[in-house]
Amino acid sequence: MKHRLLIVAVALSFVASFGSSTSAVAQDRYCLQGRTWGYPGNCQFASYAQCMATASGTYASCGINPRYAYARRHRGYR
Repeated sequence: MKHRLLIVAVALSFVASFGSSTSAVAQDRYCLQGRTWGYPGNCQFASYAQCMATASGTYASCGINPRYAYARRHRGYR
């Protein structure tokens, strides 16, 4: 009985990990860009405010991630 419960728990966690992969796409909407970061830059920010807080005090700025911007545009054409 204990082994069945363990197998079910592992299977559920494995299946749940597939559902969380879509949230990773939402995490990289904005990129920190500048001389140090290049283009597209450090693209790990979910919000513009997060990106600007990281850029504060540096010679960097924030822009939308090109992968996110162009992915939304191409979905309508297929």
